[in-house]
Amino acid sequence: MEVAPAEPKGEEIALDIVFEDDDIIVINKPKGLVVHPAAGHETGTLVNALIAHCGASLSGIGGVRRPGIVHRLDKDTTGLMVVAKNDLAHASLSAQFADHGRTGAMRRGYMAFAWEVPNRHRGTVDAPIDRHPHAREKMAVRQGGREAVTHWEILDSFAGRDGKPVAALLACELETGRTHQIRVHLAHIGHPLMGDAVYGPHFKTKANQLGPEAQAALAALGRQALHAYLLVLEHPRTGELLHWEAALPEDLLLLERALKAAL
Repeated sequence: MEVAPAEPKGEEIALDIVFEDDDIIVINKPKGLVVHPAAGHETGTLVNALIAHCGASLSGIGGVRRPGIVHRLDKDTTGLMVVAKNDLAHASLSAQFADHGRTGAMRRGYMAFAWEVPNRHRGTVDAPIDRHPHAREKMAVRQGGREAVTHWEILDSFAGRDGKPVAALLACELETGRTHQIRVHLAHIGHPLMGDAVYGPHFKTKANQLGPEAQAALAALGRQALHAYLLVLEHPRTGELLHWEAALPEDLLLLERALKAAL
């Protein structure tokens, strides 16, 4: 008989709380924080921190192992996340995330530093995503996968040491919420995220085209250059439209400054 996994325990982990009331809590997630317990990450997760912060009120909403969680960010992606604090909020937020702004007001925006510069100012990637056929920890664009749509727009572009374009800062908005969606989609169109060892390893040598300051900033980053900067949703109880933005964290600000310095 399989042993049921233990319920997560509360742990005092500092949270950067952007907004909180009786129904929801919005946090600015730091890099390195896993969202919920899983194999290899049984403790030290956002769920452990939330249980300690919210107490028994969070218990079991949406499942014992993922109380209050209605969406997630990868371990090394930073930025805005909303968590439900009761069943009403969980049902409302789950419906909003399922709809992803098609009929409602929800928006999720990301800042992405990507290799090379797209040949047009904005575009949409509409390509289904499924598990990678050979590497189970990866996702891939695959026929028959789940629908996945990402809209992107160039905010800035950066030249390398030779003066030629080498990277871009993109604003991406999700119309669906698949695992690793932005990382997979940008790699699919030839613009993988800077620092993404999973989906952009073949672009690693491109770092040689960067100036020394940018090379150092990228090496120090140690993660994919992705930040969830925008979250817009309807309050589960009042219906009020809520809008939050989170500035780039320090490591991505350093990368941006170094890329602008270029030479």
